[in-house]
Amino acid sequence: MHRHSLAVSVLTLLALAACGTEPGPGADSGHESRTGSGSSGGSGTVRSDAPITGIRWEIESVTVSGKRSAAPAGAHLEIDANGRASGNYGCNRFTAEARLDGDTLTVEPGTTTEMGCAPDIQRFEALLSQAFSGKLTVAAKGDRLTLTTAKGGTIALTARPPAPLTGTRWRITTLVSGSVASSLPAGTANKAHLTFGKDGTVRGALGCNSFRGTADVSGTTIAFGRLVTTRKMCPDPEMRLERALLDVLDGKRTAYGITHRTLSLTAPDGKGLAASAPEKEEEGSEG
Repeated sequence: MHRHSLAVSVLTLLALAACGTEPGPGADSGHESRTGSGSSGGSGTVRSDAPITGIRWEIESVTVSGKRSAAPAGAHLEIDANGRASGNYGCNRFTAEARLDGDTLTVEPGTTTEMGCAPDIQRFEALLSQAFSGKLTVAAKGDRLTLTTAKGGTIALTARPPAPLTGTRWRITTLVSGSVASSLPAGTANKAHLTFGKDGTVRGALGCNSFRGTADVSGTTIAFGRLVTTRKMCPDPEMRLERALLDVLDGKRTAYGITHRTLSLTAPDGKGLAASAPEKEEEGSEG
């Protein structure tokens, strides 16, 4: 994904964090084109009591003519209560109108980005985009969802709940100042992280020094106390990262929001950060 796309996604998260909403995925790079033909029929509203809405569904596989194709990492689908489906085919992002009537989900022609992808991913995207259209029969059980096409093809999906604020090791990935989001200083990737305890504490690493302190969570805000840090001196990039993080965390009250496995923190002066949680299979390897 291009750097501009990352900035747009992060800024979307930070803008919505203050009101406590959970935004849908941000836009990827690449221009959009119409897929299919025709227009959305009806209001497109999905019933608010439907068990498939408001959930991030990881796409596991697509089966067409009896042949199963495993999904690439990152392929997912979300449907909101207003009837908007969005997600990622594996490389390109998509949006479409969707209507749920009983156990039938009708997916109208939508839009998709047009990024160049590896040939095997392109093949999967073609299968998925063809399957995720028209009238689909919905079968949901527990954290599993199956969408069946009129021709008997299936899309298998698994629910992925958002990462919890407490107990998660959040790896800091992005710095924000006002409307500008930027990557971490060169050479400091994976060196800064924080973990919130259920007892109202926070601890972690600032890129150079480790820290600990208090974090009072109330609604969609976190009030950080003064942080206690070690006193090591490190190379300039690490110290610059440390100073930037202290500007966001040390003694500040921040707005926060979690979307899937991304945490955003925004201080009143507009300075902030974004952090990511490891996927489930990676959690055991986190130190």
